Amino acid sequence: MSDKQAHTLIMNPSSGGGRSRQLLPDVEKRLDALRIPFRVEKTRSLEHGIDLAFEAIENREVPVVMSGDGLIGAVGGAMAGVESPVGLIPAGRGNDLARGLGIPTDPAAAVDCLAAGFTRSIDVGDADGKRFLGIASVGFDSEANRIANEARVLKGQPVYAYAALRALATWKPARFTLIENGVQSRVTGYTVAVANNGFYGGGMNVAPGAEIDDGQLDVITIGNVGKLRFLMNLPKVFRGSHVDEVEVVSHHRTSSIEIRASRPFTVYADGDPLTELPATIRVIPSALRMIVPETTA
Repeated sequence: MSDKQAHTLIMNPSSGGGRSRQLLPDVEKRLDALRIPFRVEKTRSLEHGIDLAFEAIENREVPVVMSGDGLIGAVGGAMAGVESPVGLIPAGRGNDLARGLGIPTDPAAAVDCLAAGFTRSIDVGDADGKRFLGIASVGFDSEANRIANEARVLKGQPVYAYAALRALATWKPARFTLIENGVQSRVTGYTVAVANNGFYGGGMNVAPGAEIDDGQLDVITIGNVGKLRFLMNLPKVFRGSHVDEVEVVSHHRTSSIEIRASRPFTVYADGDPLTELPATIRVIPSALRMIVPETTA
Protein backbone atom coordinates (compact mmCIF):
# COMPACT_ATOMS: atom_id res chain seq x y z
CA MET A 1 0.00 0.00 0.00
CA SER A 2 1.18 3.51 -0.80
CA ASP A 3 1.68 5.92 2.10
CA LYS A 4 0.85 8.84 -0.18
CA GLN A 5 -2.36 10.75 0.41
CA ALA A 6 -5.21 9.51 -1.77
CA HIS A 7 -6.74 11.79 -4.40
CA THR A 8 -10.35 12.00 -5.52
CA LEU A 9 -10.75 12.94 -9.18
CA ILE A 10 -13.98 14.91 -9.48
CA MET A 11 -14.69 14.62 -13.18
CA ASN A 12 -17.36 16.31 -15.22
CA PRO A 13 -17.77 13.76 -18.04
CA SER A 14 -19.25 16.35 -20.41
CA SER A 15 -16.71 19.15 -19.87
CA GLY A 16 -14.88 20.39 -22.92
CA GLY A 17 -17.18 18.42 -25.19
CA GLY A 18 -15.97 15.17 -23.61
CA ARG A 19 -12.33 16.18 -23.20
CA SER A 20 -12.24 14.95 -19.61
CA ARG A 21 -13.20 11.45 -20.75
CA GLN A 22 -10.46 11.54 -23.38
CA LEU A 23 -7.82 12.63 -20.86
CA LEU A 24 -8.80 10.23 -18.08
CA PRO A 25 -6.72 7.21 -19.25
CA ASP A 26 -3.54 9.32 -19.39
CA VAL A 27 -4.28 10.79 -15.97
CA GLU A 28 -4.90 7.36 -14.45
CA LYS A 29 -1.73 5.99 -16.05
CA ARG A 30 0.41 8.78 -14.60
CA LEU A 31 -1.15 8.48 -11.13
CA ASP A 32 -0.46 4.74 -11.16
CA ALA A 33 3.13 5.33 -12.29
CA LEU A 34 3.64 7.71 -9.36
CA ARG A 35 1.95 5.22 -7.00
CA ILE A 36 -0.63 7.79 -5.93
CA PRO A 37 -3.86 6.13 -4.75
CA PHE A 38 -6.98 7.64 -6.30
CA ARG A 39 -10.62 7.15 -7.13
CA VAL A 40 -12.73 8.71 -9.86
CA GLU A 41 -16.11 10.29 -9.20
CA LYS A 42 -18.26 11.60 -12.05
CA THR A 43 -20.41 14.64 -11.36
CA ARG A 44 -24.10 15.02 -12.13
CA SER A 45 -24.17 18.77 -11.46
CA LEU A 46 -22.11 21.59 -9.95
CA GLU A 47 -23.78 20.94 -6.60
CA HIS A 48 -22.90 17.25 -6.80
CA GLY A 49 -19.29 18.20 -7.54
CA ILE A 50 -19.19 20.36 -4.41
CA ASP A 51 -20.60 17.48 -2.35
CA LEU A 52 -17.92 15.14 -3.73
CA ALA A 53 -15.17 17.62 -2.80
CA PHE A 54 -16.31 17.81 0.82
CA GLU A 55 -16.73 14.03 0.92
CA ALA A 56 -13.10 13.72 -0.20
CA ILE A 57 -11.96 16.10 2.54
CA GLU A 58 -13.90 14.12 5.15
CA ASN A 59 -12.10 10.99 3.91
CA ARG A 60 -8.73 12.79 4.21
CA GLU A 61 -8.32 12.73 0.45
CA VAL A 62 -7.23 15.55 -1.86
CA PRO A 63 -10.12 16.77 -4.04
CA VAL A 64 -8.95 17.24 -7.62
CA VAL A 65 -11.29 18.85 -10.13
CA MET A 66 -10.89 17.39 -13.62
CA SER A 67 -13.03 19.72 -15.66
CA GLY A 68 -13.27 23.30 -16.86
CA ASP A 69 -13.62 26.68 -15.20
CA GLY A 70 -17.27 26.18 -14.21
CA LEU A 71 -16.71 23.22 -11.90
CA ILE A 72 -13.47 24.44 -10.35
CA GLY A 73 -15.14 27.82 -9.81
CA ALA A 74 -18.06 26.19 -8.00
CA VAL A 75 -15.92 23.80 -5.95
CA GLY A 76 -13.25 26.37 -5.16
CA GLY A 77 -15.85 28.95 -4.18
CA ALA A 78 -17.53 26.50 -1.82
CA MET A 79 -14.17 25.58 -0.29
CA ALA A 80 -13.30 29.20 0.54
CA GLY A 81 -12.04 29.25 4.10
CA VAL A 82 -11.37 25.50 4.17
CA GLU A 83 -7.79 24.56 5.07
CA SER A 84 -7.58 21.60 2.68
CA PRO A 85 -6.10 22.34 -0.76
CA VAL A 86 -7.78 21.57 -4.07
CA GLY A 87 -6.09 20.35 -7.24
CA LEU A 88 -6.97 20.99 -10.88
CA ILE A 89 -6.49 18.99 -14.05
CA PRO A 90 -7.64 21.27 -16.89
CA ALA A 91 -10.25 19.53 -19.06
CA GLY A 92 -12.63 22.25 -20.22
CA ARG A 93 -13.04 24.51 -23.23
CA GLY A 94 -11.42 27.62 -21.77
CA ASN A 95 -9.21 26.48 -18.85
CA ASP A 96 -8.60 30.11 -17.92
CA LEU A 97 -7.95 29.56 -14.22
CA ALA A 98 -5.30 26.97 -15.07
CA ARG A 99 -3.80 29.42 -17.55
CA GLY A 100 -3.55 32.10 -14.88
CA LEU A 101 -2.01 29.73 -12.34
CA GLY A 102 0.39 28.11 -14.79
CA ILE A 103 -1.13 24.65 -14.41
CA PRO A 104 -0.22 22.63 -17.54
CA THR A 105 -2.91 21.36 -19.87
CA ASP A 106 -0.93 18.20 -20.62
CA PRO A 107 -2.54 15.53 -18.37
CA ALA A 108 0.69 13.86 -17.25
CA ALA A 109 2.30 17.22 -16.47
CA ALA A 110 -0.81 18.26 -14.52
CA VAL A 111 -0.55 15.08 -12.44
CA ASP A 112 3.13 15.78 -11.79
CA CYS A 113 2.05 19.18 -10.48
CA LEU A 114 -0.37 17.46 -8.09
CA ALA A 115 2.33 15.06 -6.94
CA ALA A 116 4.76 17.89 -6.14
CA GLY A 117 2.12 19.39 -3.86
CA PHE A 118 3.08 23.06 -3.92
CA THR A 119 0.19 25.29 -2.86
CA ARG A 120 -0.80 28.92 -3.25
CA SER A 121 -3.45 30.78 -1.29
CA ILE A 122 -5.64 32.66 -3.77
CA ASP A 123 -8.46 35.16 -3.49
CA VAL A 124 -12.08 34.23 -4.13
CA GLY A 125 -14.68 36.54 -5.66
CA ASP A 126 -18.23 36.89 -4.37
CA ALA A 127 -21.20 38.23 -6.34
CA ASP A 128 -24.29 38.54 -4.13
CA GLY A 129 -23.19 35.46 -2.18
CA LYS A 130 -22.27 33.43 -5.28
CA ARG A 131 -18.56 32.61 -5.39
CA PHE A 132 -16.20 32.66 -8.38
CA LEU A 133 -12.47 32.36 -9.04
CA GLY A 134 -12.04 34.05 -12.40
CA ILE A 135 -13.78 37.12 -13.84
CA ALA A 136 -17.33 38.30 -13.21
CA SER A 137 -18.59 40.36 -16.14
CA VAL A 138 -21.78 41.93 -17.48
CA GLY A 139 -23.09 43.63 -20.58
CA PHE A 140 -21.79 42.43 -23.93
CA ASP A 141 -20.11 39.55 -22.07
CA SER A 142 -23.48 38.43 -20.73
CA GLU A 143 -24.75 37.91 -24.27
CA ALA A 144 -21.52 36.30 -25.49
CA ASN A 145 -21.41 33.87 -22.55
CA ARG A 146 -25.01 32.83 -23.12
CA ILE A 147 -24.36 32.16 -26.79
CA ALA A 148 -21.14 30.25 -26.03
CA ASN A 149 -22.92 28.02 -23.53
CA GLU A 150 -25.57 27.19 -26.11
CA ALA A 151 -22.95 26.29 -28.74
CA ARG A 152 -22.22 22.72 -27.68
CA VAL A 153 -20.34 21.63 -30.81
CA LEU A 154 -17.47 24.13 -30.92
CA LYS A 155 -14.49 23.88 -28.53
CA GLY A 156 -11.82 26.22 -27.20
CA GLN A 157 -11.22 29.67 -28.65
CA PRO A 158 -13.47 29.17 -31.74
CA VAL A 159 -16.59 29.00 -29.58
CA TYR A 160 -15.78 32.32 -27.91
CA ALA A 161 -14.98 33.99 -31.24
CA TYR A 162 -18.27 32.69 -32.64
CA ALA A 163 -20.15 33.92 -29.56
CA ALA A 164 -18.57 37.37 -29.76
CA LEU A 165 -19.54 37.78 -33.41
CA ARG A 166 -23.10 36.62 -32.77
CA ALA A 167 -23.47 38.96 -29.78
CA LEU A 168 -21.99 41.90 -31.69
CA ALA A 169 -24.56 41.60 -34.47
CA THR A 170 -27.44 42.66 -32.21
CA TRP A 171 -25.56 44.61 -29.50
CA LYS A 172 -26.74 48.04 -28.40
CA PRO A 173 -24.72 50.12 -25.90
CA ALA A 174 -25.78 49.99 -22.24
CA ARG A 175 -25.38 52.49 -19.42
CA PHE A 176 -23.66 51.13 -16.33
CA THR A 177 -23.55 52.69 -12.87
CA LEU A 178 -20.62 51.72 -10.63
CA ILE A 179 -20.83 52.38 -6.88
CA GLU A 180 -17.72 52.15 -4.70
CA ASN A 181 -17.50 53.46 -1.13
CA GLY A 182 -20.72 55.40 -1.72
CA VAL A 183 -19.34 57.17 -4.79
CA GLN A 184 -21.09 56.69 -8.14
CA SER A 185 -19.54 56.73 -11.58
CA ARG A 186 -21.13 55.95 -14.93
CA VAL A 187 -19.96 54.44 -18.18
CA THR A 188 -21.78 53.82 -21.45
CA GLY A 189 -20.54 51.02 -23.62
CA TYR A 190 -19.99 47.29 -23.83
CA THR A 191 -18.68 45.60 -20.72
CA VAL A 192 -17.85 45.86 -17.05
CA ALA A 193 -15.49 43.06 -15.98
CA VAL A 194 -14.47 42.50 -12.36
CA ALA A 195 -11.37 40.34 -12.44
CA ASN A 196 -9.79 38.09 -9.84
CA ASN A 197 -7.81 36.14 -12.43
CA GLY A 198 -6.59 37.84 -15.60
CA PHE A 199 -8.05 35.49 -18.21
CA TYR A 200 -11.45 34.53 -19.56
CA GLY A 201 -13.01 33.40 -22.83
CA GLY A 202 -10.40 30.77 -23.61
CA GLY A 203 -7.28 32.91 -23.25
CA MET A 204 -8.46 36.51 -23.47
CA ASN A 205 -6.13 38.47 -21.16
CA VAL A 206 -8.78 41.04 -20.32
CA ALA A 207 -7.12 42.11 -17.06
CA PRO A 208 -3.37 41.77 -17.67
CA GLY A 209 -2.50 43.38 -14.36
CA ALA A 210 -4.73 41.19 -12.21
CA GLU A 211 -3.07 39.20 -9.43
CA ILE A 212 -5.10 36.36 -7.99
CA ASP A 213 -3.65 36.77 -4.51
CA ASP A 214 -3.41 40.55 -4.02
CA GLY A 215 -6.67 40.99 -2.10
CA GLN A 216 -8.02 43.22 -4.88
CA LEU A 217 -10.31 42.98 -7.89
CA ASP A 218 -9.38 44.61 -11.19
CA VAL A 219 -12.29 46.53 -12.75
CA ILE A 220 -12.11 46.82 -16.54
CA THR A 221 -14.70 48.83 -18.46
CA ILE A 222 -15.02 48.96 -22.25
CA GLY A 223 -16.70 52.16 -23.39
CA ASN A 224 -18.79 52.99 -26.41
CA VAL A 225 -17.03 52.54 -29.75
CA GLY A 226 -18.24 51.57 -33.21
CA LYS A 227 -18.75 47.88 -33.84
CA LEU A 228 -16.02 47.73 -36.45
CA ARG A 229 -13.45 49.22 -34.08
CA PHE A 230 -14.62 46.89 -31.31
CA LEU A 231 -14.18 43.93 -33.64
CA MET A 232 -10.74 45.07 -34.81
CA ASN A 233 -9.61 45.41 -31.19
CA LEU A 234 -10.71 41.91 -30.14
CA PRO A 235 -7.35 40.28 -31.05
CA LYS A 236 -5.65 42.77 -28.72
CA VAL A 237 -7.55 41.28 -25.77
CA PHE A 238 -5.66 37.99 -26.16
CA ARG A 239 -2.39 39.92 -25.83
CA GLY A 240 -3.67 42.20 -23.08
CA SER A 241 -2.76 45.25 -25.16
CA HIS A 242 -6.36 46.49 -25.36
CA VAL A 243 -5.78 48.33 -22.08
CA ASP A 244 -3.55 50.74 -24.03
CA GLU A 245 -6.73 52.09 -25.67
CA VAL A 246 -7.14 54.48 -22.75
CA GLU A 247 -9.89 56.54 -24.37
CA VAL A 248 -12.07 53.41 -24.52
CA VAL A 249 -10.79 51.00 -21.86
CA SER A 250 -10.51 52.01 -18.21
CA HIS A 251 -8.93 50.07 -15.38
CA HIS A 252 -8.75 50.40 -11.62
CA ARG A 253 -8.66 48.18 -8.54
CA THR A 254 -11.16 47.80 -5.73
CA SER A 255 -12.17 45.38 -3.00
CA SER A 256 -15.93 45.83 -3.49
CA ILE A 257 -18.15 47.30 -6.21
CA GLU A 258 -21.88 47.52 -6.90
CA ILE A 259 -22.95 47.41 -10.54
CA ARG A 260 -26.27 48.60 -11.97
CA ALA A 261 -27.32 48.93 -15.61
CA SER A 262 -29.94 50.56 -17.81
CA ARG A 263 -31.38 47.17 -18.76
CA PRO A 264 -31.31 43.66 -17.28
CA PHE A 265 -28.08 41.67 -17.47
CA THR A 266 -26.94 38.38 -16.04
CA VAL A 267 -23.58 38.35 -14.26
CA TYR A 268 -21.42 35.53 -15.64
CA ALA A 269 -18.24 34.14 -14.10
CA ASP A 270 -16.17 31.03 -14.79
CA GLY A 271 -18.40 30.50 -17.82
CA ASP A 272 -21.63 30.17 -15.84
CA PRO A 273 -24.44 32.55 -14.79
CA LEU A 274 -24.06 33.77 -11.21
CA THR A 275 -26.67 36.41 -10.45
CA GLU A 276 -28.61 39.31 -11.97
CA LEU A 277 -27.96 43.04 -11.86
CA PRO A 278 -27.92 45.03 -9.68
CA ALA A 279 -25.15 43.09 -7.95
CA THR A 280 -22.42 43.71 -5.40
CA ILE A 281 -19.10 42.03 -6.15
CA ARG A 282 -16.38 41.76 -3.54
CA VAL A 283 -13.15 39.91 -2.87
CA ILE A 284 -12.45 37.35 -0.13
CA PRO A 285 -8.65 37.54 0.29
CA SER A 286 -6.46 34.41 0.49
CA ALA A 287 -9.51 32.21 0.94
CA LEU A 288 -8.55 29.10 -1.04
CA ARG A 289 -5.48 26.89 -1.17
CA MET A 290 -4.79 25.52 -4.65
CA ILE A 291 -2.13 23.09 -5.81
CA VAL A 292 0.02 24.88 -8.39
CA PRO A 293 3.40 24.44 -10.11
CA GLU A 294 6.44 25.32 -8.02
CA THR A 295 7.14 28.29 -10.32
CA THR A 296 3.83 29.98 -9.39
CA ALA A 297 3.54 28.80 -5.76
